[in-house]
Amino acid sequence: MSRVALAIVLTVLVCGSARAQVEVAPLAAPDAFSTPGRQTGLPPDLWRGTPLELARTVLARLATRPVSPAAAEVARRLLATGATGPEGSRGDEELLGARASALIALGDVGAAARILDRAPGLERNPALAQAAAESALLAGDEDRACAVAAALGAGRGDIYWLRLRAFCQAVAGQGDQAQLTFDLAQAQTRDVIYGRLMSARLSGTPAGPASLRNGLDLALSRALKLELGAAKAAPAVAAAMSGVEPAPPAYAADGLDVTLSDRLAAAETADSKSRTRLQGLALLSMALAVEVSGPERVRLSAFAVPEGKAPLGRGLALEAAAATRRMGEAVLLALWTFSEAGPEGPALGDRVRIVSALTRAGLPAEARLIALEGAAGLK
Repeated sequence: MSRVALAIVLTVLVCGSARAQVEVAPLAAPDAFSTPGRQTGLPPDLWRGTPLELARTVLARLATRPVSPAAAEVARRLLATGATGPEGSRGDEELLGARASALIALGDVGAAARILDRAPGLERNPALAQAAAESALLAGDEDRACAVAAALGAGRGDIYWLRLRAFCQAVAGQGDQAQLTFDLAQAQTRDVIYGRLMSARLSGTPAGPASLRNGLDLALSRALKLELGAAKAAPAVAAAMSGVEPAPPAYAADGLDVTLSDRLAAAETADSKSRTRLQGLALLSMALAVEVSGPERVRLSAFAVPEGKAPLGRGLALEAAAATRRMGEAVLLALWTFSEAGPEGPALGDRVRIVSALTRAGLPAEARLIALEGAAGLK
């Protein structure tokens, strides 16, 4: 074979091999949790064994229901972590949107923005697009929010998009279209505060006080040059306005930094006024302990502290997740109970079970934070 012929054969082989490599290595869609919002120190197998439906249920609740400060910090850490998501979460744009929306509601606007910066499918999925639009409004980027709204191809008649579109049309100087869209939005779901602010924007009626419930309220209040300092801000708006990453809540540690044996002795000899608090501290200390001796378990068993309010099935699921160290599942189940309890947090019985489960699941820092919050609230 001549040198020229040999060169042609080698070229064909090399090009064919390269083409084959390109063809067999398509880019896989990322899962809903693989993009990090920030570094948290939680492991990459955080979501191992977690049911996808549990993630859907709890993330939707976190986006709409307030939780206690300790639970909010635990949720922020969990959701900001870049880790392989639950089985079935690859390419799930709806779940990615729910993750970002929950982070925004919890005040971690920066983490949500970093996740959304690399999110595909904004034009296809209303939930993901809404998270991106809110993130842009909170950052003061109205052009970006309006571009997301304009590009959306599904769900355009939903109330969120009608309200945002009316605002965007007003910003663009399209007064007649904005009024028509505004009227349609109010006819679908009347909102007194949004109505007051948009009416002022469109026709100059009195605006009244600023509102800081969400990104759109913030954008309207800014456009109307209202006094923002006097308005109560939702966590997402407060975080965006401060420009500071949310800090973990701080609690005095003296309530738990006593040996379990000493805590038991104090609880057993206390007067009736102090007994309930000291028994609660002893139970929280037990929940944080890796091992508790037999005699200590017997003494704790005599405490008349009632069960919590969480359903029995959830408690059993929480214990099962802890036993096999399914971290993400254990935290989600705990946050479900916190979302039902509200900003004050759950009953002592529920909190003790949660602290114990997180300790056994391999999350001692999260367990301790929730225990410290509980200790601070004991009376």
